[in-house]
Amino acid sequence: QLQLVESGGGLVQAGGSLRLSCLASGRTFDSYTMGWFRQAPGKEREFVGAISRSLSTRYADSVAGRFTISRDNAKNTVSLQMNSLKLEDTAVYFCAAHLVNNVYYVLYNTWGQGTQVTVSS
Repeated sequence: QLQLVESGGGLVQAGGSLRLSCLASGRTFDSYTMGWFRQAPGKEREFVGAISRSLSTRYADSVAGRFTISRDNAKNTVSLQMNSLKLEDTAVYFCAAHLVNNVYYVLYNTWGQGTQVTVSS
């Protein structure tokens, strides 16, 4: 089972960019579909995007065209490049993993601890 650690969160002005990373421990990282989720205060956790082991990607409508997910299997890392950030992107961002090679499969069973992203005006 993987262990996931997110990094790269912080404070950014609206319109700016931020890149989150998720480092996975484990020798089978390339077998996993990796997802990003976020949770804003008082709101439920929501899907942001995912990348499968075959490099298929999927994004929530709210971030499509602004966010990009990539993975580097040699470094056991999945990244979330966030551009044109909006106030409503403020949330704790989590990475997650599962072993089904399908970006529409929703039962993630491994989660990181999260990293805070705050977008200011």
